[in-house]
Amino acid sequence: MDRFQEMQVFLAVAEEQSFAAAARRLNMSPPSVTRAVAALEERIGTLLLARTTRSVHITEAGQRYVEDCRRILAELEEAEESAAGSHAMPRGQLTLTAPVLFGELYVTPVMVDYLNEYPAVNIKALLVDRVVSMVDDGIDVAIRIGNLPDSGLHTVKVGEVRQVICASPAYLAEHGRPQHPEQLQQHRIALSSASHLLSDWHFAGVDGPVSVRTEPRLIVTANQAAINAACMGWGVTRVLSYQVAGKIAAGELEVVLQDFEQPPLPIHVVYQGGRKISAKVRSFVDFCAARLSQDVALNPGRKG
Repeated sequence: MDRFQEMQVFLAVAEEQSFAAAARRLNMSPPSVTRAVAALEERIGTLLLARTTRSVHITEAGQRYVEDCRRILAELEEAEESAAGSHAMPRGQLTLTAPVLFGELYVTPVMVDYLNEYPAVNIKALLVDRVVSMVDDGIDVAIRIGNLPDSGLHTVKVGEVRQVICASPAYLAEHGRPQHPEQLQQHRIALSSASHLLSDWHFAGVDGPVSVRTEPRLIVTANQAAINAACMGWGVTRVLSYQVAGKIAAGELEVVLQDFEQPPLPIHVVYQGGRKISAKVRSFVDFCAARLSQDVALNPGRKG
């Protein structure tokens, strides 16, 4: 096994934090993976992975080597694609990240169709409701919702979403439709603990900003659970518009206080640059951007 192959094996173990999972990912036997990492550590002369019977942890030296491996293997892939010229085909593993519910509803269909079109590419998707470091975690593409800092990364805007207040028609018929944000204090509120909206809710009023302190009676760990509670007629919730687009279209939920909504939040496809963007990244970004920018729920001005 040459050094590049050893790097690929080590990187797979480090990312999976498991020899068995790395073996499955690489289509190798677990003993072969173990031998490759042991040979690498013996040649380098330092411990890269700390093993126990239950877990694998990256040592400090191993973490530095992970970053070097990613850089070297990426440069190797760029060199091969550059030599292949315009005939280079997307191939290899693509790692991406997206918010949980957005990933489930919008990104998963894109990934499935992309994989059908590009059979030489594998995708590893990290769906989490937090901002993942693209450099530290080896992320090729990220779908981000919200205003982006000036990070030097490449971005493609594919849509926008609103922060909406919604409840079921039955709840509004029984408890009344709020006409001003301050009236929300009189309503039952369900929220996800993952939301940044647990305490103060901010609105854009005609006479200036409006801030309302809420006290949710129901706090759950997932947005979908809060949405389900609202659909059942229990109370009011505040979520991003894409999360309830289907429920609103079906008449299960209604949006209130639209006149007090803050400006929409942009949705971007984000990717790292370099001397040359790999074929897998370039093709997925183009594929994903084309699909998401056509979605009426993310681009309300577009006709279906």
